[in-house]
Amino acid sequence: MRLMGLDFGSRTCGVALSDELFMTSHPLEIIRRDRANKLRKTLSRIEELCGQYDVKLIVLGLPLNMDDSAGFRAEDTLAFREDVERRTGLPVVMSDERLTTVEAYEIMDKMEIRREDRGRYVDMIAASIILREYMENHRGELEQMRKEK
Repeated sequence: MRLMGLDFGSRTCGVALSDELFMTSHPLEIIRRDRANKLRKTLSRIEELCGQYDVKLIVLGLPLNMDDSAGFRAEDTLAFREDVERRTGLPVVMSDERLTTVEAYEIMDKMEIRREDRGRYVDMIAASIILREYMENHRGELEQMRKEK
């Protein structure tokens, strides 16, 4: 049993997975699409990964503005949440994703990933950060979930 982290963007969706003990998160992949409103393949791939990795909970990054307001990206993400829940039948919890992309770029700086290559990694690293932060903030709940499996 694992958790999945998602970083939903206008044309990409970064995916990360936890380990089975809910201790670590690791980047898995980036699902890309040609147009923002073409979600069928994205949802299909998420559903496939949930089955493959025995995912029981999905953590979706919520892109709030720095003043805590929700803009159009947050509204799109909340609509995506409903699509993911409907498609996978799994609970999807929201987690504040502010500054995760900044942190992902800092990680890539430290790893000395070339600037022109960063687009290949940034969304899945951000998804991993979203998932890691959720696991750190909900340790007790996750331990209970793991015991009940």
